[in-house]
Amino acid sequence: MSLTIKQLPESERPYEKLELYGEKTLSNAELLAIIIKSGTKEETSVQIAQRILNLSYNSNSGDLSFLKELSLQELMEIKGIGRVKAIQLKAIGELSIRMSRPSNYRRIKISNTDDLAKLLQEEMKNEKKEIIKLVLLNIKLEILKIIDVAHGGVNSANVTQSEIISEALKTNAPNMIVVHNHPSGDPTPSNADIDFTDKLYNEAKKFNIELVDHVIIAGNDYKSIYEEIRKKIKKLKKTY
Repeated sequence: MSLTIKQLPESERPYEKLELYGEKTLSNAELLAIIIKSGTKEETSVQIAQRILNLSYNSNSGDLSFLKELSLQELMEIKGIGRVKAIQLKAIGELSIRMSRPSNYRRIKISNTDDLAKLLQEEMKNEKKEIIKLVLLNIKLEILKIIDVAHGGVNSANVTQSEIISEALKTNAPNMIVVHNHPSGDPTPSNADIDFTDKLYNEAKKFNIELVDHVIIAGNDYKSIYEEIRKKIKKLKKTY
């Protein structure tokens, strides 16, 4: 039978260790064990936590992002994790996403694709379904508002050009950027992505609204549709 947490030396118990030496001294398993709280007759909470971490192919690199992708059902299938613990783990995952966001988007200036990706990538990279976000900007390209305009399935999310333009008009935003994710992990824009962007750009112009860019986020990668189109044009020019 495994030792209980209480039978461990005080310096090795997650709660006491954090209190004595600070949270940065704890391993990933120990931090997770604090959330799990209690173990089973066979395992301590630390051992259960270590088993959960071993589910990830990237566990050796310390990548914990897979935890946010596990469903309640998948968590409850892990021995030692019941309904309440699974809900607690999902809540912690969502808190980590929300904590990574700036406390206030307003007046953050977007100078390039990198600026926008850094702002939204952590929030969007692990989504299993497509989400389309609209970033509304003032004349100085400072953020006025960020809204979700569509939630879809694994391969697509539907929204019309008029729905997007309507949101920009409500906010009196002269500039906007569309951002969506590819759950497949490949940020390469599809023909449908490019066609939608072209139509939205031309339609927005009629209302004196500038579509500054359309960015695709996929895992830790991202691409600007505008930049991809520019690369293709350059290649065509070299050909001739």
